[in-house]
Amino acid sequence: MEIKLAKHYGFCYGVKRAIEIAENHPNSATFGPLIHNKDEINRLKREYNVGLIESFEEAKDYDTIIIRTHGITKDGYKRLKADGKKIINATCPFVTKPQQIVDQMSKEDYTIVIFGDKNHPEIKGVASFGKEGRVFTVLSEEELIGLPLGPKVAAVAQTTRKPQEFKKIVAALSVRVAELRVFNTICNATFENQDATRELAKECDVMIIVGGKNSSNNKQLYSIAKEICKDSYHIENESEVEKSWFENKRCCGISAGASTPDWIIQNVVNRVKELAG
Repeated sequence: MEIKLAKHYGFCYGVKRAIEIAENHPNSATFGPLIHNKDEINRLKREYNVGLIESFEEAKDYDTIIIRTHGITKDGYKRLKADGKKIINATCPFVTKPQQIVDQMSKEDYTIVIFGDKNHPEIKGVASFGKEGRVFTVLSEEELIGLPLGPKVAAVAQTTRKPQEFKKIVAALSVRVAELRVFNTICNATFENQDATRELAKECDVMIIVGGKNSSNNKQLYSIAKEICKDSYHIENESEVEKSWFENKRCCGISAGASTPDWIIQNVVNRVKELAG
């Protein structure tokens, strides 16, 4: 069994930066999961006593709060500051960018259209920088139908979305509004990981995507792999690898999302070697 790693995979700049910030602030807590990877969050707790809180009530037990890579809402940040917390902002710069764009475009009286998952923490944070009733989050051009967009629209995208799908949203908007401003806020690491996964899937007859199952980034990689290689699997760590996946297979491709650390990826490689022979 040949094992091939994607040309681009794993930790991106924003995640590396957030991990370093957390390691440099032991005995603190992150507001929401720092990244979408439970194993890495557990490591930070075990080695640096970095806790995880999900509410302002839990924040009372900590002096220092780290803002996760996906960011938090504008009001959430203000509340933590009002409560006298020392705030360490580990929001990925590629997430801060659409926050700033939405803030500025709203001040210029643009309606905001966000291409992304409205329930994702990144998008909740980005949307909070717009004016109430003037921000709409969609996942398809069909969802634009009937929205009171007005003559001026600014469009941004969730950082981990497929560029091809964002183009469809933009095309639909371009024939509906008098003035459209488009900001490509999908990060380069997403482009690179997605392209590399697509190319690897063409070469292999089994694909494994490694990383948190609640990560949009990983879900997109799995979707891409599955489109090309029907025997594709999404796992969080080596414990989920099954021997049956490799029967009558010649090549296993492995890729990973931006929140997956190298040590987990290596554990998966070792497990595949052990099971595939």
